[in-house]
Amino acid sequence: MRVSSILPFVLAAVPAVSARGTLGFSLGDKNPDGTCKSTSDYESDFENLKDLSTLVRTYSGTECDTPQNILPAAKNKGFKVVLGIWVGSQDKSDMSTNEPSFTKDFAALKKAIPGYESVVEAITVGSETLYRGDLTGPQLHNYISTVGKQFPSITVGTADSWNKFADGTADDLFITDTDDNPMVTYVLANAFAYWQGTVADQAYKTYFDDMSGAMTHIQKVAGNNADKIRVINGETGWPTDGGSDYEAAKAGTKNAEKFWKTGVCGMLAWGVDLFYFEAYDESWKPDSTGDNGKAMNEKHWGLYTADRKSKFDTSCPK
Repeated sequence: MRVSSILPFVLAAVPAVSARGTLGFSLGDKNPDGTCKSTSDYESDFENLKDLSTLVRTYSGTECDTPQNILPAAKNKGFKVVLGIWVGSQDKSDMSTNEPSFTKDFAALKKAIPGYESVVEAITVGSETLYRGDLTGPQLHNYISTVGKQFPSITVGTADSWNKFADGTADDLFITDTDDNPMVTYVLANAFAYWQGTVADQAYKTYFDDMSGAMTHIQKVAGNNADKIRVINGETGWPTDGGSDYEAAKAGTKNAEKFWKTGVCGMLAWGVDLFYFEAYDESWKPDSTGDNGKAMNEKHWGLYTADRKSKFDTSCPK
């Protein structure tokens, strides 16, 4: 299906954007055998990705010493990196565990970034913390502001599920505009039609509806300041052969290619920046439990295999 034929249908009631979107990739910090990636490993990742993108995002400041290893590689290979600070409790009965994870990651970034500011695209504080219920909007805003004061020359924002931006949970990030907590202007909204159990043929519609819902609500809340806020699709993707199904969403390389051609290419054509989840398969991952309570194999979400081989044609329809 030609992208030009799907856009009028899905864009009928969404905010206007312009220019072609920028493609980035979520990038794991471990090798296929589970060992931590070194600077040379990241350089090999970048060398393989460079024809599609020169932008990646990461998630933690301390796991595998990611900032210390990835920033030199990015500088050497001409890439930009979105760094992450984890703020999230593993124990819902003890929310105080948010603080140690934040403190450790924040300290790691303070140590790693000096001298590499030019390759840091942004810093995200929290990854779906509102979706998990680990923090309230005002609490997350305070964490973001703390990091922003430490790195005044770097854009600081957050990443969360699209519906938390659409349903008002994140409104505090955009209605407060003071010296203590300035308005958040960098937003990664994750949107997976797959996790909504959508069949592959219809997934692009769900995907566009999700992103337009998040963008429309943020613009409404921000009012006259809406043009200051950059809303990016923080994660989207589809599992290939070997992955697990989720309700009507069926894993498979052909379905992943279909979503790429319609959803990903369509979103870029609309002018929205996005990060594809993920660059490479993570074969080290153990099975997890999905939202439906069933075991899920999450080792096969990469655009490339774990040994950096392409799975399908990534060109976008004209």
